[in-house]
Amino acid sequence: MGLACLSLPDSYESFEEFMADTLEAARRWALAQKRLFEQGKRPTLKELCDGLMASRQQLLGDLLQAQIRALAPELLHQEFAECPRCHRTVHRKRYEPKEISTLHGVLRLARPYFYCSPCGHGFYPIDEALGIAAQRHQYDVQEAITVGAARVPYEEAADLMRRFSGVSASGHFAHRTLTAVAEAATLDLVIPSREEIERRIQQATGPSGHKPVLVATADGAKVPTRPKAKRNEKRGKGDCKECRGLRLYLLDPNDEIIPIASWHQIQNAAAFRQDVARIAERIPQDKVRICLLGDGADWLWQALKEAFPGAREILDFFHCFEHLHVVARAQFGEKSLDGHQWAEMMMIRLADGAVLTAMRSLLGMKPRDANAKEEIRKLVGYLDGQAKRLHYIEDLREGFPIGSGAIESANKFICHVRMKRSGAWWVEETGNDVLRIRCALYNGTYDRVFEHYMVSQGRGAQFIDQGGVG
Repeated sequence: MGLACLSLPDSYESFEEFMADTLEAARRWALAQKRLFEQGKRPTLKELCDGLMASRQQLLGDLLQAQIRALAPELLHQEFAECPRCHRTVHRKRYEPKEISTLHGVLRLARPYFYCSPCGHGFYPIDEALGIAAQRHQYDVQEAITVGAARVPYEEAADLMRRFSGVSASGHFAHRTLTAVAEAATLDLVIPSREEIERRIQQATGPSGHKPVLVATADGAKVPTRPKAKRNEKRGKGDCKECRGLRLYLLDPNDEIIPIASWHQIQNAAAFRQDVARIAERIPQDKVRICLLGDGADWLWQALKEAFPGAREILDFFHCFEHLHVVARAQFGEKSLDGHQWAEMMMIRLADGAVLTAMRSLLGMKPRDANAKEEIRKLVGYLDGQAKRLHYIEDLREGFPIGSGAIESANKFICHVRMKRSGAWWVEETGNDVLRIRCALYNGTYDRVFEHYMVSQGRGAQFIDQGGVG
């Protein structure tokens, strides 16, 4: 017998046996509740719920075991199997018990063990057929705790697991499992497929058939990192590294946001540029009107322009206004009405695309001191470099956004709320693991990531398409 298959019972007797097993499990559970009828007071609903939570793992484990016995009897009693390496037929060597922990109970399963002497390979056909994980905690537990650990600290995720499911798992298990799942969370899997992106573009296309606006916006956020070290070794001095993030979203005819994808990693500018280029390959750029939004960072614009050539470039309105107010404070003083009015007047010029006029006005100003002179000089250089991205009135008229609040928001809910918790310091690799899982959850691709993780544990990994287009 090669890869063992799960065959459904077709006999009335097997279902009768299943019924008998489940009734026996229910009887044992009911007998355990006898104490409730013997105590002197009536239990409250909360006490009954707490008792059920405490006993549910055993009850549901017994029911799960009854299902396996009824639905896979040939696997439990298998006598011969084909070695997956040399394809020889080998005889069962012995039964080996395994304690299996699931979200729905704990059971102890006696599995037939086979050993092929010529190639020195031991295997359990039932594990392969039923998809039993090598670990005690099965894939449903692993999936749940990975989601929890991506959202809250590891120990907290383990505590929530215990409180809400009755499964006892350590914070170390949460950490180890998330790291293992994150190995499968490649960019190709975390970013939605081209087909899914096209479906969302169709959703954003209005009755008129006009191409919807696709916004590509990027920004950096500082993340506290530390050198990698063993648990009992000194970690070394920590440092804040830049987590570079990209967010893609569509605007429907009502200017409602339809998310496409977010991707955040602690990485240098070159790696970010490569990632953005790969993500852009998923976008049918001829079906959308693309605008690029960001602050004045050179690394950001280099990555976006290379990935989306010919797209409309827009400097974030707030960042531009912020630069004007730096000069206003230096030239006119803090909280000066004259400074505020000057900044508003300059912003109107820039919004209308009159960048050269604004620069001439700056060059014609008489600085009140050396600091004001330096700030004016820097603003002139800034506007000169950003001139082609300053046309806010025209942008709004054509339906493009002018603010990068969407990427600021993504930085917060994907990066900051998990990475910048009080006292948190991250090894770069671990931080990126968490970020990839968080991006997958936001992008709606976590189920696909976890499926690939399960396959990578030994079940036909060679048949998985790593292109992430399924």
